[in-house]
Amino acid sequence: MTERTMDASLSEVHETIDVTKPKKGWKRLLAYMGPAYLVSVGYMDPGNWATDLAGGSKFGYKLIWVLLMSNLMALLLQGLSARLGIVRRMDLAQANRAVYPRVVNFSLYMLAELAIAATDLAEVLGMAIGIQLLTGLPLIWGVAITVLDTFLLLYLQRLGMRKMEAFIIALVAVIGFSFLVEMFFAKPNLGDVLTGFIPSLPGKEALYIAIGIIGATVMPHNLYLHSALVQTRKIANTATGIKQALRYNMIDSAIALNAAFFVNAAILILAASVFFATGNTEVAELKEAHRLLAPLLGTNLAPALFAIALIAAGQSSTVTGTLAGQIVMEGYLNLRINPLLRRFITRLIAIVPAIICILAFGEDKVDSLLVLSQVVLSLQLGFAIIPLIHFVSDKNTMGPFAIRLHVKLLAWLIAAVLIYLNVSMVSNEIGAAFASDMKWGWKLLIIVTFIFFVVLFLLMTVLPALKKQNLKDSLRVHPDAAILQQFNIPRVDCIAIALDFSKNDERLIAHALSQGNKSTKFFLLHIVESVSARTLGDVSDDYETRKDKEHMQSYVDQLQQLGYTVEGQLGYRNRIKEIIRLVTEANANMLVMGAHRHTGIMDYLYGETVERVRHKVKIPVLIVN
Repeated sequence: MTERTMDASLSEVHETIDVTKPKKGWKRLLAYMGPAYLVSVGYMDPGNWATDLAGGSKFGYKLIWVLLMSNLMALLLQGLSARLGIVRRMDLAQANRAVYPRVVNFSLYMLAELAIAATDLAEVLGMAIGIQLLTGLPLIWGVAITVLDTFLLLYLQRLGMRKMEAFIIALVAVIGFSFLVEMFFAKPNLGDVLTGFIPSLPGKEALYIAIGIIGATVMPHNLYLHSALVQTRKIANTATGIKQALRYNMIDSAIALNAAFFVNAAILILAASVFFATGNTEVAELKEAHRLLAPLLGTNLAPALFAIALIAAGQSSTVTGTLAGQIVMEGYLNLRINPLLRRFITRLIAIVPAIICILAFGEDKVDSLLVLSQVVLSLQLGFAIIPLIHFVSDKNTMGPFAIRLHVKLLAWLIAAVLIYLNVSMVSNEIGAAFASDMKWGWKLLIIVTFIFFVVLFLLMTVLPALKKQNLKDSLRVHPDAAILQQFNIPRVDCIAIALDFSKNDERLIAHALSQGNKSTKFFLLHIVESVSARTLGDVSDDYETRKDKEHMQSYVDQLQQLGYTVEGQLGYRNRIKEIIRLVTEANANMLVMGAHRHTGIMDYLYGETVERVRHKVKIPVLIVN
């Protein structure tokens, strides 16, 4: 784990796709297409399926207009997110870190991580249910299998952004094709479907389901994700280049989010034409829907396609969820950790509650866990939307690309509606909890948490307006250049060289000699790693220890003959601790080490000596590849 100055968002793939090269027609559009498809999978993830099934089975086609309204809201908010990334070349997390104080920032970071964990929980459960429906594998084993997609993400990242986008688009195509075939089997009445676009709410229960549909549609992590993904395109840093990027990204978003709307509408229409039409109005669970498809449609292909689409939805969403996790961690905390480790942590946070729930309460409670994940997402939504609207409205930082008054008013109206609906949903859950026989300790915790959310929400809403979004110099990507008046050049009296007694030693020593001169002391060190050395330490006298002593003395003698001041010493037992101890005792001013140049999982197999040592010593470390 490393702390660093603020870097480009998703720096591994930042501006790796050059769209400044002259292209015409569809080829130019194709160069921009991709980010919105990665975002769109969040709008068709397994967490949305339950509300769509419930809406269709209970009320037929009458809530299709709610899906359309949700899609239009999402299109506007994702457009604002893309605008932030294109114009300011910062993601939402970085923009928050540049404006808010540390306490507010850390709170927003924790809420963002919680939302990502909740999203990943829904994806884990959705994939596991899909695997169970397709293969009959017990749900708990399906949950365990989902940890393997960690390696899939690592592989996709190594292939590059274009390959990852192609993989996600392929999964979206699988989902779309599956439901297209389902529509063919279901044969919905087109006239009845069109009446669903007329706004109506037949009763309080319909209102509650409509709130659930809207609350599950706009995902907070997608706002972070989109503002970072658009930066994978290298655009011309001119007004014309920015306008072109905004225009093509809006087209990309419109196509991708309409594909997500088709999937959600298809689920609702399928439930309406198959379940509602046959009197099965209580179908809200994925397993129940899968079980009824075959007898009601008269084909076994329908439930198989349903399960395949569910797996594809979970798999595609889990990739984008991990990217969002990387964005919020690097943006808020300025920390970067190994992507594989980051993925394992996120996945374990999702898997552990799922396994505990299955073991403690059985598979029947899994759908309740899905609902809980959506409630957690609802809590965090406002904390992503409000800062976003503030940032894209500010003319000081957005210049001529700040949103216009009518767009601003519409954005605030959408934010108010979404926050109200989500707060209503959470309030209902809290009310039910207080009406139960819950202990007062838990009720007090709920009250304290509610107060914390209110205070944080007020601070988050008011601070950008008060501060006028003046970026702190210490948090800018490129601070103002310092005036170089007087250099305090350090004196290097002793250079330590960590050797591994291989063919690379000569290059390592040569680089070390280039950093000093004949008056500099060179301290050679090597860690003996035989079993005897690790057990007995400096009293070890096995064959490897003897050979290492001879090797070290040979290096010392050769360098002394060349006129250098040289000392050599062996270390034993723990490699990291011994290097740090020997360097400290030698009072070295610089350490020279060799890098094995392994990446990914090889770091865990061969160790990360360089990374761990350089964070422990307080002197400059020269890394020689």
